[in-house]
Order: sequence, then structure tokens, then C-alpha cells
Amino acid sequence: MIAIIQAEYLKYRRTFSRRLVTSGPLIFILIALLQKLFIPDGFIKTWQLLLSQFYNWWAVVFIPIGTALFAALVQLQEKRAGNYWSLYTRDISLPALWTAKVLVMAMHTGLVTAVLILATFLSGLFIAEENIPRFKILAGGFILWVSSLDLIPLQLWVALKKGAVASAALGFLGLIAGVLAAPKTYWIFVPWSRPIRLMCPIIGVHPNGIFLKPGDPLLNSSVILPGIASAIVSFAIFTILTAIWFNKKEVW
Repeated sequence: MIAIIQAEYLKYRRTFSRRLVTSGPLIFILIALLQKLFIPDGFIKTWQLLLSQFYNWWAVVFIPIGTALFAALVQLQEKRAGNYWSLYTRDISLPALWTAKVLVMAMHTGLVTAVLILATFLSGLFIAEENIPRFKILAGGFILWVSSLDLIPLQLWVALKKGAVASAALGFLGLIAGVLAAPKTYWIFVPWSRPIRLMCPIIGVHPNGIFLKPGDPLLNSSVILPGIASAIVSFAIFTILTAIWFNKKEVW
């Protein structure tokens, strides 16, 4: 299994898809520079404002669209490489290959999240005028990553079964569903809503981008552990189910 993971990881070295997904968070540094140039001197420049922009936008837009795009690029790369035909001449476990592919994508999204955290720190040095909330930045980034892991096997399955356009469409629909479901009681059952909902008590922002008032139910941090647990369980279930499907697929 380790050898398969290593082989999958090597596929993405120096590829366009890896450069694209890892460079996404760097756009926030550009946003911070523009804010530094155009925000009036008397305007309050806080880490809270910075996090409300970066982490909320990441949860609402970048996670659903980025995961869909990443899955589509992975599938297109496999299609150009022969669309899995070579597997029939090699003694490779198809479920193990699928699981390795999902895990390698998870590693890359973890790398992207690390870049996001670094970009947040650097951006704050440009515009924020308070002590750095290190724990909130690190914990928020980790939760964003873990709570979105279950989207990977789901999006990859759609990209393989229906194509890149379908994967992109699902990501867009997930964006809408996530925003609508996050403030509701059923948010935990909608994979795209989990990162959005878990950011509410961490950064104090409603999914629509408005700061939450003290006492708002969305500030209740008791949702964090159930949200993380449900995402991990969903990730395992989706990976297993899609691996079973991948093993039974006969025509590529």
C-alpha cells in the first residue's frame, strides 16, 4: 500500500494540477496588499477582519470549487495517461489504488491548507495591528482541512463516472448547498456545509460574511468535535464505497 501511495504521489510532482491547487491561497496575500494600499489609515485593521475574509471565503468558495477542480484535473491526467487500461496488465489491487489516490489528494489538500495558513500569517503582518492569534489561525486551518476531506472521494468518483464538467457542476451546487445548510440544524448531514459551519464559532462570522452578535447560536463551539467526527466517518465511508465501485468497474 505504501508503495502505491508513493507511486501516486510521484504522479503529481511538477504537474499543472499540483501547482494550481497549491498556489490558490497565495491570492490572499495579493488581497492583503491591496487592502494595505487602499484601506484608509483610520480604519480598524484587525486579525478578526482578516480571518473573517480568508477563512470564510475559503470554506464557502475555495473548498467546494477547488476540490471539484482538483478531482477533475486528476481524472483528466489519468485519461491522458491511458484511462486505467494499463491496470489490466499489472497485478495491482484496484481498491488499494483508489484508496491511495484519495489519500494522496488528501495530502495535497493538506499542503494547500498549510499554504493558506502561511498566507494568512504573512497577510496579517501587512494589515493587522494586533497580537497574532496563532492558535485560532492554526486550529482554524486544521479544521478546514479535516472537515472537507470527505469531499475528495465524492468529487473524484463523480469526475471518473460523469466527467470533469459534472465534477465542476457538483462543486458549484455544493457551494450553494453548503451556504444554505450551514445555519440550519441539519448542517452536519451536508458535507459542503461542515467547513462553513465549523468556522462560525472560530472566526465569529455568519456564512453570509456578516459578523455574529454575542449570544448567537452559531457561536456555540460544541459543534466542532461532532463536525470533525462526522467528516472523518464520512471520508472513510465514501472512500470505501467508491473503492468498491472502482473495483467492479470493467470498462474505462
